[in-house]
Amino acid sequence: MRDGPDIARIGALLGEAARTHMLSALMGGQALTAGELAREAGVTPQTASSHLARLAQGQLVTARRQGRCIYYALAGPEVAELMESLAGLAAAAGHRRTRPGPRDPAMRRARVSYDHLAGELGVAMQDGLVARGVVDDRGGALSLSSAGAGWVRAFGVAEAALAPGRRPVCKACLDWSERRSHLAGALGAALLKRIYELGWARRLDGGRVVAFSAPGLAAFERAFEVRSAA
Repeated sequence: MRDGPDIARIGALLGEAARTHMLSALMGGQALTAGELAREAGVTPQTASSHLARLAQGQLVTARRQGRCIYYALAGPEVAELMESLAGLAAAAGHRRTRPGPRDPAMRRARVSYDHLAGELGVAMQDGLVARGVVDDRGGALSLSSAGAGWVRAFGVAEAALAPGRRPVCKACLDWSERRSHLAGALGAALLKRIYELGWARRLDGGRVVAFSAPGLAAFERAFEVRSAA
C-alpha cells in the first residue's frame, strides 16, 4: 500500500466533462442550484444530482439548503486555484473545447476567480504590489511586507480581513490566460472587495467578467502602479 494523498481520486472526479463544467461554473464564487448546474453541464437534472453527490463526497463542493432549494458552491479557494491551474495547463497544451468566443477578450482582461481578481489586470495588480514593496515575492512565495500592511490599511482594507486563519494572507495563483501568477489568498479577496466598494469596477451579471469604468481603471492604475493596462 502506498502512503500519501490520493491524487487519483481527485483526478477521477475531474475526469468527467460534466463535472468539470459544473466546477467551472462555480468558479465565480456564486452558489448555484442543481438545475442551474445541469444546464451549464448540458445534462439532465438527475445526472447532475449524481455528479454533484460525487463531488460533494470528494469534498470539492459543499451543499447548503435554503428553503426548498439546495445550493452548491466550491468547497473552498483551493478548489478554485486547482481549476485555474488546470485551465492554464490545458491551454498551454492546446486543449480547447471551442473556439474563443466574443466574451473571451473581456474574460482575459479581468475576471473573478472565486473571490479574487484574475486575468491581465489581476496579474498587473500583483506586479504593481510587488514593485512598490507591498508584497514580497521570494521565488513565488508571497507575503505581505511590514510596510505593505500600512499601505493596505490606508487603502481601506480592514485588519480583520487579513487575520491569521486557515487561508494564507497572500498566495500566488497561476493565471490560465496570462500564464503568470495573480494574487489570491485573503489579501487578493479583500482587495477585490475594496475595488467593488470604491465603485471602480463591477461584476457583470451572469458571468465572471469584471468590468472597470474608465475613471475606475485610471484610479486602479494609479493605486497599484499598473503600467500599459489599456
